[in-house]
Amino acid sequence: MRPFLGIHAVNVFVRDQERSLRFYVDQLGFHSAFDARLQSGERWVAVAPPDGSAVLTLVAPAPDSKEYKLIGRATGIVLVTEDVIAQYEEWRKRGVQFGFTPRLRRVRTESQEEAPVWGGVFTRFKDLDGNSFSLVGFDFITREIEADRRNRTEKLEAERRAAQELEIAKQVQARLFPQMLPPVETLEYAGTCIQARQVGGDYHDFLDLGRGRFGLVIGDISGKGIAAALLMANLQANLRSQCTIALDDLERLLCSVNRLFYENTSESSYATLFFAEYDGQARRLRYVNCGHLPALLLRRDGRVEKLGATATVVGIFEDWECSIAEHQIASGDALALYTDGITESFNDAGEEFGEQRLIEALQRHRELAPEAVIGSIVEEVRQFSAHEQYDDITLIVAKCRGAATITDHDHATR
Repeated sequence: MRPFLGIHAVNVFVRDQERSLRFYVDQLGFHSAFDARLQSGERWVAVAPPDGSAVLTLVAPAPDSKEYKLIGRATGIVLVTEDVIAQYEEWRKRGVQFGFTPRLRRVRTESQEEAPVWGGVFTRFKDLDGNSFSLVGFDFITREIEADRRNRTEKLEAERRAAQELEIAKQVQARLFPQMLPPVETLEYAGTCIQARQVGGDYHDFLDLGRGRFGLVIGDISGKGIAAALLMANLQANLRSQCTIALDDLERLLCSVNRLFYENTSESSYATLFFAEYDGQARRLRYVNCGHLPALLLRRDGRVEKLGATATVVGIFEDWECSIAEHQIASGDALALYTDGITESFNDAGEEFGEQRLIEALQRHRELAPEAVIGSIVEEVRQFSAHEQYDDITLIVAKCRGAATITDHDHATR
């Protein structure tokens, strides 16, 4: 991004700043842009034309300075207006002294006398100190300049509005992520989403499903930016609304989510989704993996189980079905759900962080609380991939706690 560059001000040398200020404001219709005393005691006075396109600094140099000799000369400053005649009449009534009535300036060529492209209609006037200025009308070149200025102004305004709207979208999306963590007696958990842009398409959620059941959700929407953020909001709304309808039927719940997402989005839109239902009393984890990266179940004895796909992605197919897998969880076991912003982060050599590095990091930090585990892994990913973040980084870590020990028993159901 280029640094800002513009004209700060043009100096006009005058004998009396207050007297000149009144001339520019009262007679020319300029506005006072700045009027203050500097630490040196000097007064800094600046005026600007109504459109604010430039600033003139009224400088009162010391009588013995070389700048003082420049008072009363041609400034070289050209003012442009849509109607020279109308501006001339208005200023003349206010006492502004013009050198001549506005006229069409002509230049002589070898064959004929013709109007030049620049400054066709013009006149000159002086301020109270005799500084002379030119006043010209819109012609071909000045119209082009003015059109360019308007285009730049409109572009800057559009960029400002877009940035403001994006900031609002960021704040709205931030409120869609979990604001409160439902208490679960036998589960300690935390989650984070670090977006690569102002807004993104990663989704994670924690749901109180009632009767001691708890939902952990993570998803990744196709695409990036505002479009992905809107789809993410759509998916979250669908999922939460269906949770109130089909709490006791996980398969029915996700089929409804798929149908709504399919109906409310374009043909190319889809999302990967991992939905896990944890029963705190039974210490049972039931889940559906809809084309998402395998969740990692780290057993207390060091074994790692990958909870792979049990269904295809949501939103692509109207006719959609899923399988429900089930695992028993014991005290000391840990579960990690994540998006590809972690495993597909790459270093300068083009190597991906990958699943194995994630597993090793989880094992290395497994004695920490989930929030600390997440912080440590995010830091490792950032150190591994030191360049600009290209994808959202989302991670959930949950650890089973308590004295009860339950024999591991895994099975899948339809």
